[in-house]
Amino acid sequence: MLAIVCPGQGAQKPGFLNDWLDLPGVRASLAAMSEHAGIDLVEHGTVSDADTIRDTAIAQPLLVAAGILAAQQLGADDHALHPARSADVLAGHSVGEVTAAALAGVLGEEDALRLVAVRSQAMARAAAAEPTGMAAVVGGDRDEVMAAIARHDLTPANINSAGQVVAAGAAESLAALREDAPAKARVIPLQVAGAFHTPFMAPAREELAAFAPELTAADPAPALRLLSNAGGQLVETGDRFVELIVQQVASPVDWEACMREFAEAGVTGILELAPAGTLVGLAKRELKGVALQSLNTPEDLEAARAFVREHSARLTDTPSALTEEN
Repeated sequence: MLAIVCPGQGAQKPGFLNDWLDLPGVRASLAAMSEHAGIDLVEHGTVSDADTIRDTAIAQPLLVAAGILAAQQLGADDHALHPARSADVLAGHSVGEVTAAALAGVLGEEDALRLVAVRSQAMARAAAAEPTGMAAVVGGDRDEVMAAIARHDLTPANINSAGQVVAAGAAESLAALREDAPAKARVIPLQVAGAFHTPFMAPAREELAAFAPELTAADPAPALRLLSNAGGQLVETGDRFVELIVQQVASPVDWEACMREFAEAGVTGILELAPAGTLVGLAKRELKGVALQSLNTPEDLEAARAFVREHSARLTDTPSALTEEN
């Protein structure tokens, strides 16, 4: 059984789309997505520096575009390998949920890029309102970690794994947490613009709620399990996805719950789309015995395609999909 996962903000690296531009049609595809997102994705994916692409309003559309692009190329020679037809489970971390929804057919490409443009700009504005941030708490006892986060009026914004929780909130509270780190835990400041997935993002949530009626959302295919960061719950309708993605900007991301759902569903292989590394890294520590594959560059495509064929239960069940159009 195959899970395809889509990374969140922080996974982007300068120049990470350079190699993809050598493939036929990629530049034109990125140009079209740039129109929908309102930024130059070719420039930011190839020549922009780390500080530029750290900007929330740039990073988020860039990540969604990269995931869509990688999925398109995965199925370029065999349409059945596209995640919409081959994935048994689809999930994304934070903004990666928008990518996953696009790959599941819940959102069209244009709507996905329009949504992430509104989302990223709204979150950037909310982050600029007052000094806030995020810090990863790595190691320590989970109960003690959560108690320390609460003691300093912070929010567990990302529950990434058994050994990693990201605390978020006011800058002075994060500084206090660093001075009062839980036993056997490290507090590592993250280079992000603000306290994402906390009540500080309430203004962004309101902007998304106002935009949401402009989206056309379809239901995922019945054979495809689309998971939400909200406790790993199954998203069965397009309307539910829109409701959850609006709430998500001001609510915690529970990736640990998503990985727990992978295990309970019997996932045997996890493929992370570009820019890959973060989510397969978490899975390596949490899901022992599950095969892992990263799709970062065109050089990874053949290995990724073989990985999909090996692990996808849907391909085994629906061989006729080989002749379908993408």
